[in-house]
Amino acid sequence: MLRSLRREWQLLRARPWDAAMVSWVPLLAMALLCWIFSSGQPYRLPIAVWNEDHSALSRQLERMLQATPGLEVRAAVQNAQEAAHALQRMEVYGVVHIPADTMRDVKRGGSATVTLLHNAQLGTASSLLQRDLKQVVGTLSAGVEMQARAKRGDPQQALQVRMEPIRTQLLALFNVSTNYEQFLTAALVPALLHVLAMTAGAWSVGRELRDRSVGQWLRPAGRPAGALQVLGALAGKLLLPAALLWASAQACLLYLAEVRGWTVAGSMAWISVALAALVLLSLAMGAALAAVTLSLRTALSGAGLLSAPAFAFSGVSFPLLAMGTGARDWAESMPYTHYARLQLEQWQMGAPIAHSLPVVCGLLLATLVLLAVSTAGLLRGLKHPEKWGAR
Repeated sequence: MLRSLRREWQLLRARPWDAAMVSWVPLLAMALLCWIFSSGQPYRLPIAVWNEDHSALSRQLERMLQATPGLEVRAAVQNAQEAAHALQRMEVYGVVHIPADTMRDVKRGGSATVTLLHNAQLGTASSLLQRDLKQVVGTLSAGVEMQARAKRGDPQQALQVRMEPIRTQLLALFNVSTNYEQFLTAALVPALLHVLAMTAGAWSVGRELRDRSVGQWLRPAGRPAGALQVLGALAGKLLLPAALLWASAQACLLYLAEVRGWTVAGSMAWISVALAALVLLSLAMGAALAAVTLSLRTALSGAGLLSAPAFAFSGVSFPLLAMGTGARDWAESMPYTHYARLQLEQWQMGAPIAHSLPVVCGLLLATLVLLAVSTAGLLRGLKHPEKWGAR
């Protein structure tokens, strides 16, 4: 194992770009993720207003829209064609349409409809626009109704009860501020780590096959290699990428916890242990693909196929319980799904370590199984030197 570790260190020193892919490139990519979501919440989403009423009430609605932190009235459109062009050119995320005679209908005791034209394909922006517009219009509508009732002599206290006889109390237990940095950045960093580690495992082993150096790696003196020797050489090869990738991800998580102030409710040390287990399993998955297929190209393709969609199936972005049976089974078979649940339990929920213990044990057990598969594949590969050198 030590000989293989020294050999891998020499290879990385001789190949700067190989070293970059397990050192400063992952760190730079994770830092970019932290910077992207550093604002925490989307603010000042651009919208346009299509005001056909031009009354005091419609101007008040425009002022309230502009005063809402999540919205910014970027433009005023005069007709449906201008509204469509603004949405199609992505100049605004939505257009608020105030129909003609809105104030007249309200004064007569009738109702008026304010319409939001938005692109629902942009799910996050669309939901935020709908939420903010409902709040603004609801506040304005309640104010108009209370003024009308007050003019008719209704008491102030009675007005509040009549306007809202049943109230809703929403208690957020975790991520109270609904901050994207707290739950999304912390989840994306290990997701990116999973992709990079699996690719590194496939590359480290597949590179030896491509360069026809498997014999030099596993049989340095020409002696027959046994299972334990191959397993030790494999562990030595993967140890350096594992340490570098884990350190990069751990630095980003500590930055979020210590610098950005997202206090860990549970155990940061246990998250670090689980993160190390995820790195080891990801490397073992990539190594197993290369060892079984004896092809660098196939191993890299398989690594991308398995690791790239892991975040989408983890339950962080789309609810796991809302998935179909096949999608849920696929999600449960992916290691990142289980790590993401552990990190959420420890970081935000403060769950006991015993509750998360099976996840770490499962990741480590799967790592041992995949290392055994990789060892068997490499032993088979040693007997077929005609397959060395293939891409």
